[in-house]
Amino acid sequence: MIAKTTAYRVLDHRDLEGSLDAKQIFALDVLQGLSEPQKRLSSRYFYDEEGSRLFQEITSLPEYYLTACEYEIFKTNRSKIADLIEGKRVNLIELGPGDGHKSLLLIEHLLERGINFEYVPIDISEPAMRDLTEDLSRKLPELKVHGIVSEYFDGLKWLNRIKNSGKTNVVLFMGSNIGNMNRARSRTFLRSLWNVLNHHDYVLIGFDLKKDIDLMLRAYNDSKGVTREFNLNLLRRINRELGGNFDISKFVHFAHYDVFSGAMESYLVSKEQQSVFISEIGQSFLFKAWEPLHTEYSYKYLEFDIEDLAASTGFTIETQFYDSSHFFADSIWRVQKPSKALS
Repeated sequence: MIAKTTAYRVLDHRDLEGSLDAKQIFALDVLQGLSEPQKRLSSRYFYDEEGSRLFQEITSLPEYYLTACEYEIFKTNRSKIADLIEGKRVNLIELGPGDGHKSLLLIEHLLERGINFEYVPIDISEPAMRDLTEDLSRKLPELKVHGIVSEYFDGLKWLNRIKNSGKTNVVLFMGSNIGNMNRARSRTFLRSLWNVLNHHDYVLIGFDLKKDIDLMLRAYNDSKGVTREFNLNLLRRINRELGGNFDISKFVHFAHYDVFSGAMESYLVSKEQQSVFISEIGQSFLFKAWEPLHTEYSYKYLEFDIEDLAASTGFTIETQFYDSSHFFADSIWRVQKPSKALS
């Protein structure tokens, strides 16, 4: 039996030379976003402990089809995914795993098949990582887990320094997280991912496909108001961690679909003119009546978009899986590096 090594590591300035701490980065990002002509906050800050809890609640809502679709894909195709890495030593790396219930389907199957792998979840939320690793320790005591609390690329770079040693990396980037980036940023992200991976490593990416607009609108405007609370938690987090004085009752959640860009867009809209002071920044920010604060993009894809994105960032598509409604796709890409890049 494989020895159990369930743990996680929080990367800090000792691992990442010259880096600011998380609170400083958060404050700087909020300062930049609220100082722009069209105010915005990065969706990366959704996932503190309360935000992670709310998102898990969102994934179980009947209107939020994405999680059920991807779960179906993994349940139906996990043996085909395992076939790709049969006989290899593998780092199964998951970026932003959440509660890991979709990847658990694959993990259990790999263990049953006797495939030699270590599960490496990477997430910026330490509470979410703690819950995930403790849950896996209870459910699968034989599983080797090494969680990393950090930004994705910081974690991947650190992992390559200490734990690669001839292993094949298989990166899971699921839940349509790629959709939180516009087309330019998604290309930059994927090319950066290509840079830190090795020739013939794999990436599995979840894409939410374009579909009936009313169905998408319901997914981001659920009847229980959980998505509204998820968005408003961004303001509560600024109040808690940066000493903000946002009055949550003076903002309303609004989500719509932009037919030109192909994105669901989420906003918090100020219901009146107001000034918000944030003590860690030492500055007040003026909101006009009905001024929007952008919080999230969620871009939707056509099959052509997926093919173009892979080709333009150095990957080849190995295979693609769909749910039975054809709402969602999990696309498996292989890293292709020219011979001069391998020397």
